[in-house]
Amino acid sequence: MMKQPKHGTLLLIMTLVTLARPSLQAHAQALPSSLNSSIELVRAGAQAERAAMISAGMNFTEKEGVAFWPIYRQYEYQRSRLDDRRVAVIKEYIEKYPSLTDAEAKDMVSKMLDYDAKLVALKKTYFRKFNSALPAVTVTKFFQLERRIDLMMDMRVESTLPPLAQSQSEPEN
Repeated sequence: MMKQPKHGTLLLIMTLVTLARPSLQAHAQALPSSLNSSIELVRAGAQAERAAMISAGMNFTEKEGVAFWPIYRQYEYQRSRLDDRRVAVIKEYIEKYPSLTDAEAKDMVSKMLDYDAKLVALKKTYFRKFNSALPAVTVTKFFQLERRIDLMMDMRVESTLPPLAQSQSEPEN
């Protein structure tokens, strides 16, 4: 099992890097400075890759691009602030795994459900903003692409996290 401290640190780094959001810097500061530098470099590359995937996938006209990118930058900024909550829960999970208590697990699920609800609300807000500047088909295409990118990133994150086999408060049978 993944109980070694070094492995937990590696999982944390991989998870933070995979999320690749701009405001993770505050959470990454708890890590050694050499790791912070590595994370920042990877994050910058991942942000550029994400923007390139959106640009290529959307194939904007010049007029659409002028309307889209300023709204998108606002959206990404707001989302990055929200993603800090998710990173904090992932960090807590990695630090407490495999001796997570029922109360801690319940609190983490509550935080993640709150994060999910706030993310949906943010997407609804920006859906309206994008629709005020772009055709509905273009906006729908963006949100479809965004969802696919999110799923890909989520799979990367989840594949680095160890699953809870059994609660520590439940006796083995």
